Amino acid sequence: MKAVRPPPLAPDAAPAQAQGGAGAASTLRQHTARVLLAVGVLVAVLAVASGTAFGLGLDHAAKALLAYGLGASLVWRGLATHPHARFGPANGVTLLRLASVALLAALVGEPLPRPPLAGMPEVAWSLVLIATVTALCDAVDGALARRSGLASAFGARFDMETDAAFTLVLCALVLQAGQAGPWVLASGLMRYAFVAAARVWPWLDGALPPSKRRQTVCVVQITTLIACLGPIVPPPLAAGLAAASLALLTLSFAIDVRTLARQRPTPTET
Repeated sequence: MKAVRPPPLAPDAAPAQAQGGAGAASTLRQHTARVLLAVGVLVAVLAVASGTAFGLGLDHAAKALLAYGLGASLVWRGLATHPHARFGPANGVTLLRLASVALLAALVGEPLPRPPLAGMPEVAWSLVLIATVTALCDAVDGALARRSGLASAFGARFDMETDAAFTLVLCALVLQAGQAGPWVLASGLMRYAFVAAARVWPWLDGALPPSKRRQTVCVVQITTLIACLGPIVPPPLAAGLAAASLALLTLSFAIDVRTLARQRPTPTET
């Protein structure tokens, strides 16, 4: 489980509107619009190409564009908290990861992947390759943001939400491939359930310090789900691996819930 909410902006990292006025905000929006449009065109081209290669209908491309469009709209809405005048290369990498997630999400409900994965090794290995590259890029955007001096709470939140969507999509594909039962969706839905619970119990929305444990669990979770899509992994083994990673994720959430419960204000402090 990653941080429930991104860290606050540093004193010198006010939103672009405050740093450079309306001109900086306009420049940011124009640049972001071009980037979002360019990646959207890339998603359309890749969706049509992959659909043609694997015999999928145009609804596959439509679903990919819908998924990408939803993510892009959330990115656009979040620009008000972007502290820089440029979208930034790190956010560009995260956007490409989002595009990959959209392409994978478009496979949900399609005739592939389907059980048994061993009967369609080309498709299964293609999924593993795409998912692996997407996961590896997660190690690039953060380092790139720090190196370019464009790290921000916006970028951290963008990265976190992309990871959450990626995990949920992988869970859905593992289920669709017959590698695990419907319970595997709990791994992808847990964070969203946590966010929903915070609306009922606001103390769950408290700040959590950075944690190597959270980062490690996230990596283990995604890596395990990708491995479950391998055609050489039989369903019983895949289910066991997914169950173990789900238990680890549940433990990580429990630790953070306990931390938040201990630091919630008492009635005398409110």
